[in-house]
Amino acid sequence: MDTNDLSGNILDPNCPSRVVFQRIGDKWASLVIQVLGDGPVRFSELRKMVNVVTPKVLTQTLRALERDGLITRTVYAQVPPRVEYELTALGESLLQPLTMLRHWAESHVPTILQARDAYDDAQDEALLGSPN
Repeated sequence: MDTNDLSGNILDPNCPSRVVFQRIGDKWASLVIQVLGDGPVRFSELRKMVNVVTPKVLTQTLRALERDGLITRTVYAQVPPRVEYELTALGESLLQPLTMLRHWAESHVPTILQARDAYDDAQDEALLGSPN
């Protein structure tokens, strides 16, 4: 697909929109974007807020988001150096759809967990045979 072509088709395996969709769907990327929605954050603060992400994975995620133009990285010349990450206008445009997805996930988690339990119980019954 020509990168100057503005139309996209997420279902086409050669379409660059697929890569963008994967980036946004990455659990760490979507969490980082939501944390940065409140303003600039330093690496150590960001790591605490995102929780359980390793420094290496967080660094890779931040670099990928910066490369995609979703965040900026600002280094302040002081001792010790201070680095802050902040959403760009493009990154900010993701906040509303991610917030909607977050609310959907949070409000539907009980139903999804019940469905998982029912599915697992049915699978267990199928493996063990129906009790009489």
